[in-house]
Amino acid sequence: MDMSVDFAGLKLKNPVLTASGTFGFGLEFKRFGELESLGGIIVKGLSLNPREGNPMPRIAETPCGMLNAIGIQNPGVEVFLKSKLPKLPVEVLPVLVNLYATDAAEFGELAGVLSGEEGVAALEVNVSCPNVKEGGIAFGQDPSQITKVAESVKKNAGNKPVIIKLSPNVTDIATCARAAEDGGADGLSLINTLSGMAVDIERRTPRLANVIGGLSGPAVKPVALRCVYQAVNAVKIPVMGLGGITTAEDAAEFLLVGAKAVQIGTANFISPDTAFKVAQELPKVLERVGAKSLDEFTGSLIFPK
Repeated sequence: MDMSVDFAGLKLKNPVLTASGTFGFGLEFKRFGELESLGGIIVKGLSLNPREGNPMPRIAETPCGMLNAIGIQNPGVEVFLKSKLPKLPVEVLPVLVNLYATDAAEFGELAGVLSGEEGVAALEVNVSCPNVKEGGIAFGQDPSQITKVAESVKKNAGNKPVIIKLSPNVTDIATCARAAEDGGADGLSLINTLSGMAVDIERRTPRLANVIGGLSGPAVKPVALRCVYQAVNAVKIPVMGLGGITTAEDAAEFLLVGAKAVQIGTANFISPDTAFKVAQELPKVLERVGAKSLDEFTGSLIFPK
């Protein structure tokens, strides 16, 4: 089965990518599989300047998932461009960069730095970060801010497709999806993590130094599926689905509700070869369930009469 897909102008050999923050810069996973066998990789979030991230502990295991409060630790965009990107097989592997910033103008500036880099295939924009100029509220919780960020990045991105990564921590995901589309986004990815916390009853302390973190893993898959389904039916731009995908069957569920591509996230921490396995097994799964083609299966959910 031909698994190639066009996502917002990106030519992907298959619809399986890796989620930002779970796959490092890709180089760390080369010993677990062929990077070139994936549809693409999304590197960990990058900011204009280096960030140390949050204090430890910043990861806590939960039933069917994990909490993290890493704080976008990263070496900064210049280090990435000089020492990480040149080592990736960008000629045959789309490399998407995830952007972190604290206001719309900074997002635009970061997009401008990346706009001329041939090895960068697209920009994924993390609107779950706080907007310092608006009192710390996350961009992704305010549709008007989502539109502003999308406009700022799109204006400075050159010919790079702009993908807005939406937060599930909102009342109406469809409104947020339309806000990104209104701002000129070429595509969407969702979901980011759900807000959560964990406590230690023996020590009577939070398990995360940051107290609140992002919940990911299999536990969030039903929420992610619902959000993707609602977003797909709210906008005309393509959607990438992520959240709790650990098997090719999970990936197929997201395709069935309309996602054009998927991202593998927390599962990479459990089994570092998960993304490679999903990419390899997905065609077999689609054939098993009677799909005539990837395009025919995508968005073909049947509703009982």
